[in-house]
Amino acid sequence: MFLKFLNRLRKTIGFRLALWYSAIFLLSFLILFTFAYLNLSSAVRKYDRDNIRVELLECSAHIQMGGVDALKKEVEFERHLNKGKNIFFVRLTDPENQILFLTVPDGWTGFDPKELQAKHLEVTKGWLEIKGTEGVMEIASRRLPDGHLLQIGKSTEGRWNLLKRFHVNFAGIVITMMLVSLTGGVFLTFRALRPIRKFIETLQSLTETGRMDIRVPMRQTGDELDELAVMFNGMLEKIEILINGMKGSLDNVAHDLRTPLARLRGRAEMALKSEPNPDALRESLIECTEESERVLTMLNTLMDISEAETGVMKLNLEEVRVLSLIGEVVELYAYVAEEKDVALYLTSPEDLSLTLDPNRMRQVLANLLDNAIKYTPRGGRVGIEALRKGWEIIITVRDNGIGIPPEELSRIWDRLHRVDKSRSERGLGLGLSLVKAIVEAHQGHAGVSSEPGVGSIFSIYLPDRRH
Repeated sequence: MFLKFLNRLRKTIGFRLALWYSAIFLLSFLILFTFAYLNLSSAVRKYDRDNIRVELLECSAHIQMGGVDALKKEVEFERHLNKGKNIFFVRLTDPENQILFLTVPDGWTGFDPKELQAKHLEVTKGWLEIKGTEGVMEIASRRLPDGHLLQIGKSTEGRWNLLKRFHVNFAGIVITMMLVSLTGGVFLTFRALRPIRKFIETLQSLTETGRMDIRVPMRQTGDELDELAVMFNGMLEKIEILINGMKGSLDNVAHDLRTPLARLRGRAEMALKSEPNPDALRESLIECTEESERVLTMLNTLMDISEAETGVMKLNLEEVRVLSLIGEVVELYAYVAEEKDVALYLTSPEDLSLTLDPNRMRQVLANLLDNAIKYTPRGGRVGIEALRKGWEIIITVRDNGIGIPPEELSRIWDRLHRVDKSRSERGLGLGLSLVKAIVEAHQGHAGVSSEPGVGSIFSIYLPDRRH
């Protein structure tokens, strides 16, 4: 069980981030330690060698002033200053390399003076290193004017003891900082990933309960994760609206399809039960065909709207005269308007032309004109006007019909939505959705303004591709 927990923990982003935090922190600390160690080592080494050089100069001066006796007094004085401890190696030889004076630091063993005597001693600018049981001794040499050779040295044991204590202290600090970095990394990742866990909990609730009203809690910090939460909640709201709209659309589809299918089935059953009569059977087949056509029209229109909204509708673009295109649609509905005693008016410049799909645009104008005539009372008036405004051509369908309530204006473009007052009129509730989808497929947009009892104005704005 514990191994499964560790394995699951190892795969989490938080665990990896905590390791990265710790690794970066420790690497930075190691780099800082290396820099400090090199500086300390260089500084201590320089300090020791400076002491040796100073002692070499002082001893040289005493030898030149008082000989070997003066050198002995200087060595005793240094021993007194260091509380009776001799810390310097001092060696004086004559020009024949015979030792005149030699003193070794206290505690320094395993050193053979002959080893030093055998070394090349003419190089007085460099440093000699002699190994003993206590470590290494650094020795500086100076050739005196009378040919004598003076050598002063000091053990590096103190230096290495200091650096060793630095190592030990650093190891303790590293262990402490490792624990601090791991703890801090876990804390920081836990805090940083808390919004992500809220996202996961929200998604789990959505999948388990199916409720679309669940939202990610907001922290009001204004950071990127808070912005992501705002966008995520906005997306959930849109999905909820779409799902509710789909439910309403499905209800409307079921309602609108039930009637023609029930008529079709009822008429077919009546024909099967009735006495054989060619005329009656023919009439039943005609009615069945009409109802089937109504269902097919609804389904085809829904497919056209989906194609237009998803951007896959194929448009056969060509340049057409707007007046001629509108005139064809007006002529098609002239009989319907005359039968209802509705006057049709068309206003458009003759030279106005536009690049579009004529068949699709006829569908747009036909739907707008059909709605205008359908909801305009007898003796009413319906006008179609086309004009150019800037880089757009605006086609307006105006009527003085029953109008649309203000609360319905924002929903009339939805699929299968029908204003309550229009339920008595025969229709699919898809005409305006198709209008909007086709116009937007032409890179345009549609608009409406209406006042109940006064009339409605539907406008489509199409870009002139030649400008």
